[in-house]
Amino acid sequence: MLLKNLFIVGIGGMIGSALRFLAVHFIKHESFPYATFTVNIIGSLIIGAVMGIAARQEGFGNWRLFLATGICGGFTTFSAFAWENMQFLSQQRYGSFVIYTGGSLILGLGAVTLGYWLTK
Repeated sequence: MLLKNLFIVGIGGMIGSALRFLAVHFIKHESFPYATFTVNIIGSLIIGAVMGIAARQEGFGNWRLFLATGICGGFTTFSAFAWENMQFLSQQRYGSFVIYTGGSLILGLGAVTLGYWLTK
């Protein structure tokens, strides 16, 4: 079962990564990262729709893995971040929402700065 799920996610991830590459190639940006912005919004819309269908339809597990974890995961991890934050808000877990969102932004920016500084 784990190997089958890994294959499903891997195929979806490959497709999502290729779609992201094409988006970055075709959506030009000079002063604003339009490609990343577009990919993040589209990925968030897709993962929301997939999870909505999965919530009301039995037996959608493999499709959820392929579409949400695989394609959306390869296309943009921002979609998972947005989904997880929506879950916190819908469960009224506001503290977790603030810590996760703020921590991801602050620590993510700090980590990329540190990594860049260490290797430059």
